[in-house]
Amino acid sequence: MPNPPRQKASDFDPEVLRLFDQYVHGLIDRRGFLSGAARFAVGATTAAGLLAALSPQFAAAQQVKPDDKRLSTKYLEFGSPDGYGKARGYLAKPAKAKGLLPLVLVVHENRGLNPHIEDITRRLALDGFIAFAPDALFPLGGYPGDEDKARAEFAKLDQAKTREDFLAAAGVLANIEGGNGRMGVVGFCYGGGMANFLATRLPDLVAAAPFYGSAPALEDVPKIKAELLVVLAANDERINTAWPAYEAALKSAGVKYALYQPADTQHGFNNDTTPRYDEAAAREAWRRTIALFDRTLRKGSGN
Repeated sequence: MPNPPRQKASDFDPEVLRLFDQYVHGLIDRRGFLSGAARFAVGATTAAGLLAALSPQFAAAQQVKPDDKRLSTKYLEFGSPDGYGKARGYLAKPAKAKGLLPLVLVVHENRGLNPHIEDITRRLALDGFIAFAPDALFPLGGYPGDEDKARAEFAKLDQAKTREDFLAAAGVLANIEGGNGRMGVVGFCYGGGMANFLATRLPDLVAAAPFYGSAPALEDVPKIKAELLVVLAANDERINTAWPAYEAALKSAGVKYALYQPADTQHGFNNDTTPRYDEAAAREAWRRTIALFDRTLRKGSGN
């Protein structure tokens, strides 16, 4: 039987999307979502059905198989003395690289290193980067295989230690075998906020592409040396409220940046595992991200 047509954000009432955003970011619990969404459930569709429809479908969206012969992948543990002590990430690179390759740190959403982010990491490797995606949940047992459990575990993290784990991961990637030493970072949602933070803490970071992430402390913006591609959704009040002040700080500090904010998009529009995905906007956002990394990270790579 053919697969049913894929649902889009426009298939849902904006209030349902707002409730889902609150739910996935811990502002309301599952019961709160179901209670709020119940009045939008019509016919055979229940509130639970709405939640299921909005939840990730990892297998259906996978673009690069984990055993793709064009890639070399592995999980790599590393020390993080100022963080949780020991951390782990997913490393992907071309199996047959010629010359030294540029580096990209990949930062997940608030559910840890799930299959979608591993797929993103492999996509970057196919584009000729060495990509490394740390799992913030490793100290608590790693991504649990269930998004609700992952969110619950994520809330238990000591974010000061987690930030140090990502800084340690950047140090590992900067010195990885086969790398050219030029690093960029891309992150989504929580990871977008982490990408902004890392840009304030890593003076050697060359480029950063924060996707709909929270702004860093404004007083730290002058420390940013990387070139930024700031990706925002059109309908994302929770994140977008902070953008005018962040942009003013970037301008004041002379940071080179570009903004991509496609119309009619929702928070998470790049994530192709959920109906919030916007194919055209995601494709263009990714094209701009790869263009930024190609232009800034490949210098001196020998390619």
